[in-house]
Amino acid sequence: MKIQDVFSAYKKDLQEAEKYLNRHITSDVKLIPEVSHHLIGSGGKRFRPLLLLICAGLCGYKGGNRFPMAAVMEFIHTATLLHDDVIDQAIIRRGKTSANNIWGNAASVLVGDFLYSKSFTLMTEIENITILKMMSEVTNVMSEGEVFQLMKCGDVKMTEEEYLTIIEKKTAVLISAACACGAILGSAPEEQTSALTQFGRNIGMAFQITDDTLDYMAKEKEFGKSIGKDLEEGKITLPLIYALKKCTAKERKIIKELIGRKKVSQKAARQILGFIQKYNGIDYSLKCAENFISDAKARLNLFSECVEINQLHAVAEYILDRRL
Repeated sequence: MKIQDVFSAYKKDLQEAEKYLNRHITSDVKLIPEVSHHLIGSGGKRFRPLLLLICAGLCGYKGGNRFPMAAVMEFIHTATLLHDDVIDQAIIRRGKTSANNIWGNAASVLVGDFLYSKSFTLMTEIENITILKMMSEVTNVMSEGEVFQLMKCGDVKMTEEEYLTIIEKKTAVLISAACACGAILGSAPEEQTSALTQFGRNIGMAFQITDDTLDYMAKEKEFGKSIGKDLEEGKITLPLIYALKKCTAKERKIIKELIGRKKVSQKAARQILGFIQKYNGIDYSLKCAENFISDAKARLNLFSECVEINQLHAVAEYILDRRL
């Protein structure tokens, strides 16, 4: 089963979730739907809503609350993207000019805040206190991740453990929550809810590691732009962390000087990639992602084989296939 088959199977359900997205970004303040539609309608895969729908089905839930909860996942994700682009001073998002580049930083931050608050409005209407408590904690953890990443910006001494903490807080907790919410809606036993929560956490970790690693695997014509993006933003990700750990003191000094420049040139990016390749930083990172995916799949052994389990396996495999 391929990821396209999974999305096809949930086409109608995702369309129902889409109705909630469109309905709840309406506002008399026209800037709010303008900015929201710009990002929400720009081709996101609805990966988190999909996971929630699959896990709800796995746990026997076909009720209407799965649609607003799927919308909540996308709203929160979109809010984080709006905030991220301001912090990173991004120019492009999903192939389009970023919202902050069109409407400015203040509008992007405030609309992101609107989407966060709208998420909690939707959750109060669902009236599930377990979900509300969990999502309150999740959004708090995500904010911690943003601040921690900001603190470690450009820090060549950042450890692998610190990197994993950042991606867990920034990315994995929301993907984990999407799976957990599906289980909670289905009133799944604690053991099953925990298994799906951990499944989501592990594929979330693998998702971000592969995402970060793909920046170092661009085709030649895209190379400078791709590599330069993360480095210019001061983001030290796993391939580079591993290379910095393995390289000589002289090489480490060179990398630190290159990253410390105001703008990382294509030549500097190539030089840094050379060190990453020399010390197998890409292979190491992809192996880490593979380990997280293996762990994720193992969590599903608790369940009997069924179509939803096959779908979750397809999602997990897709995360690794993205490198191709």
